[in-house]
Amino acid sequence: MTAIDAVTLEVTDPVGATRFYADAFGLDSQLNLRAATGPSEGFRGFTLSLTVAQPADVNLLTDAAAEAGATVLKAAEKSMWGYGAVLRAPDGTIWKVATSAKKDSGPATRDVESIVLLLGCADVGAAKRFYVEHGLPVARSFGRMYVEFETGSGAITLGLYRRRALAKVAGVDQEGSGSHRIAIAGTGAPFTDLDGFAWETSTLAARP
Repeated sequence: MTAIDAVTLEVTDPVGATRFYADAFGLDSQLNLRAATGPSEGFRGFTLSLTVAQPADVNLLTDAAAEAGATVLKAAEKSMWGYGAVLRAPDGTIWKVATSAKKDSGPATRDVESIVLLLGCADVGAAKRFYVEHGLPVARSFGRMYVEFETGSGAITLGLYRRRALAKVAGVDQEGSGSHRIAIAGTGAPFTDLDGFAWETSTLAARP
């Protein structure tokens, strides 16, 4: 089974991005940063989500991110699925902070329960078949709209979504071109998927 150990974001200002992610989310080994080498315009075709325990945690992380320089694309609000907000980091990455809980159960914390990477696909069915062939078993699937994979002990969960629908959820226009500015660090061999997302062998997997 292929697992995701981390994601690498390509940013124009690595020093500033390092400061932002430390101040906003406190992420460490799950997120790597490196200097961007290719141009990128508009929607980059993916989102990252932080799943937390309760609405108070969503508010705490959202406020911290905004204070650190993020743009709030969708203010925190209740939905049929729970409670969440959508942000754009200064480097352009779109983040969702969300919880399935609708009530607080204790004081707010910065604890992140899980990280979810959603890739926007031109054809979810074809992308699903591609990833199954590359060793990712399906955990949940909703027709040609959404697929979530089993990623074992990996730090990050992977899902596929229609590109247009993912942009709508994020609150941005779906148009974009150039580099995705993300690389996925997995336990298998390097490859590039049908939508141009690059996978690299993680440093953890490469260790003897």
